[in-house]
Amino acid sequence: MRSGEVNKMGGELLFEIGTEEIPSDYLDNGLAEMKRIAGSLLENNRVQVAEPLVTLGTPRRLVLLGKGIGPRQEDTVQEIMGPPKKAAFDQQGNPTKAATGFAQKQGVAVGDLQFVETPRGEYLFVRRKIEGRETAEILSELLPRLLSEIPWPKSMRWGGRGFPFVRPIHWLLALYGGEVIPMEIAGIKSGKTTRGHRFMAPATIEVSGVEEYLDKMRASYVILDPGERLTRIEKAVIHAAGSASGSPVLDPELLSTVCNMVEFPSAVCGTFDRGFLRIPDPVLITAMKKHQKYFAVRDEQGRLMPNFVAVNNTLARDETVVTRGHERVLRARLSDADFFFKEDAKRSLQDRLKDLKGVVYQAELGTSYDKVQRFTALAEYLCARIAPQRCSDVRLAATLCKCDLVTGMVMEFPTLQGVMGSEYASIEGRPEEVCRAIYEHYLPERAGGSLPTSVVGAIVGVADRMDTLCGFFAIQMEPTGAADPYALRRHALAIIRIIEDQGWSISLKGLIGESLSILGEKISFDRDSVEKKIIDFFKERYRQMMLRSEYGSDLIEAVISVGFDRIDDLGMRIEQLARFVRESGEFQSLVLTSKRVSNILKNQERSTEVNPALFREACESSLWDTYLGARDEARGMVERGEYFEALNLMARLRKPVDEFFEGVEILVKSDASLRNNRVSMLHVLSGLLTSIADFSKFAV
Repeated sequence: MRSGEVNKMGGELLFEIGTEEIPSDYLDNGLAEMKRIAGSLLENNRVQVAEPLVTLGTPRRLVLLGKGIGPRQEDTVQEIMGPPKKAAFDQQGNPTKAATGFAQKQGVAVGDLQFVETPRGEYLFVRRKIEGRETAEILSELLPRLLSEIPWPKSMRWGGRGFPFVRPIHWLLALYGGEVIPMEIAGIKSGKTTRGHRFMAPATIEVSGVEEYLDKMRASYVILDPGERLTRIEKAVIHAAGSASGSPVLDPELLSTVCNMVEFPSAVCGTFDRGFLRIPDPVLITAMKKHQKYFAVRDEQGRLMPNFVAVNNTLARDETVVTRGHERVLRARLSDADFFFKEDAKRSLQDRLKDLKGVVYQAELGTSYDKVQRFTALAEYLCARIAPQRCSDVRLAATLCKCDLVTGMVMEFPTLQGVMGSEYASIEGRPEEVCRAIYEHYLPERAGGSLPTSVVGAIVGVADRMDTLCGFFAIQMEPTGAADPYALRRHALAIIRIIEDQGWSISLKGLIGESLSILGEKISFDRDSVEKKIIDFFKERYRQMMLRSEYGSDLIEAVISVGFDRIDDLGMRIEQLARFVRESGEFQSLVLTSKRVSNILKNQERSTEVNPALFREACESSLWDTYLGARDEARGMVERGEYFEALNLMARLRKPVDEFFEGVEILVKSDASLRNNRVSMLHVLSGLLTSIADFSKFAV
C-alpha cells in the first residue's frame, strides 16, 4: 500500500476483535488496558499518532480506533558498540580480524568505523541510519502482540489453540487506511468484515473505514460506546419504573454490570407478589440485583414496591411475554429468599454462635468460633481505652457479628453478611447500636468506601481486622509482592482510616501487642519478629496512603521516621509541619541545623551524661543554656500537639549551634572525656530536634 493512499484515508486504524461473551466485570479494565498498551506499542515503535486512541466495546467485541496515524515509522539513528580499540587495531594501526569482522557484520567499511571514549577505554562504534518501515507492516506485528498483553483475571484456550484470551475469538476486523492488515490470531485470519447484533442483525457486514463501521454498527443494533449504553440504560430503567409510578434504585454497580452485558438495551417493568414485601428490603434488593440483575423500584415515600425493572439485550416483539418470563424467574428466586428468611427466624443469632465451631476459618488459626473469641477479647481491650461505658454493647456486637454467616440467607446470598445479622438482631430486639455495629463492622467494604459511623461498629471492625492481620503474619502468610490473597493491605488501610476518622488516641503498637498476646495463647511464633513486621507493614500502608495526598514524600517520610504509633498524632504532625514549611521563614534554618548535628553524630554513641563542669568554651555554655531554656517549653508544646509553635521555638537553636561548631573541635582526640561530653550534648540536642520530624529527610 502506497503512502499517498494512507494519507488519503487519513491514516485510520480500525481493529475489532469479535468474541464470545466477555464477563461483564472484565470489560471496563480490558478496554482501558487495551488503549494503554496500544499507545505504548505505537510509541515504542516510533509510529506517530496525531489524535488520541479510542477504545469501545460490548460483551461481544473489543474495538480500537485511531486517526491521524503516520504512514510509516520515523527514521532513527542506531549506535552500535564494537570491540575495544586495542583489540581492533595492532600496534601499527592496521585493523585486526575483530575490526574487519565488526565492520562486515554492520555492513560498513572499516574506514567508516568511529571511536568512543568509555570508562573502560576507547571502543569502536558505528552509527547507522535505520529507515522506518511501513505502518501497515508494523501493525501486522503489533496487533497480535497487543491482544497477548492485555491482562485478564482469567484467560481461556480453546480448540487446541495455544493462544490464551479472555474468550474464544470468532472474527478479526483489521483495517489501516481502508486496507486489511494481514495477520492471524488463534487460527482466525483478519479481514474487512464484522457482525452486528447476535439476534437482531447476525449477518456478516463489510466495512472500509471507521465512519462507515460506526454507522453500520448502529444500524445493526450495536451501541459500541459503553458511556452511551449506560445513559440509554439509565433512561430506559427510569422510564420503565415510571410506568408503575415508581422510581428505580439506580445502583451504580448494577448499572455498570448491565451495561457490559448488552449491545442494544431495552427495559421492561414487571411485578411480583406483594406478600414478598415482608422480606427485609436489603434481601429483596440483593436477590434482584445479584442473581437476576434487576433494579428494585420504590414509591414516592421510599418504600419498596412489588415491581422490578429488567434490562434486555433486544427489542422485544411482545413485551408482555418477555416480562412474564422475568416475573417467573424472579418469583422462584424470591420464594427461596422467603423460605430462608422464615427458616432463619426459627433460631436466634446467639444460638448460632456454636455453629461457628464447625466452620474452619484457617487451618492453623482455628475455626470461625475461635476467631470470634479472639477479636471479642481484643475489642474489649480497645473499648476499655476508648469508650469504657460501651463495653457491654461492644462485647455483644462482637459475639453476634459473625453468626449470620451460618444462616441460610447468607449462605445463599453471601453479599448479605452483616446486613442479615443486623436485620435478625433488630427482629430479636437487640439494642439499636448493636444492630448497627453488626453491619458496620464490615465497613469500609472497599478502598475509599464508607466508614463506620458508630463507635461500637468501629471498635469491632478494627478488632476483627487486627486479629486477621496478626493471625496471618504469625503463621507467615503475609503479602508478598503483588499477591495479597487475604486482603491484608486493605485491612491495614481500613484500620488506619477508622482510627483517623474516629480520632482515637491509641497506641497502634499496644493494640498489635495485645492481639498477638491473645493469639499466643493458641499458637507459637516469634513475637518480636512478627510485631516488627506488622508495624512496618502499617507504616508502609500509611506512607502509600499519604503519598496520594497533597503532602510531599520528604515531609511524610520525615514524620513517620521518628515515631509511628499514634495515627491521630501522625496526622497532626504532618499537617503542622506542612504549615511550618509554608509559613515559617525558619524552616531552612532548622533543617540545616538538624542535618549539621546528625551528620557529626553518625557512628557516635552517647556514653555519658552532659556535665557542664567540663565546658571549656563560652559557646558550649551558651548552647547548653539555650537548650535548657527551650527544652521544657518545647516538650510541653509537643505533648499538647502544638507542633507548629514547637518547631518555631526549636529553630532558635540555629545560632548557638553554629557558634558551637565554629568555636570548638567536637571530636577532639586528645581528651576522651571532653569529646564524650560534647557528643552527649549533641545527642541531647538531636533528641529535641527530632521529636517531631527527621529533618535529614528534606533535601535543602
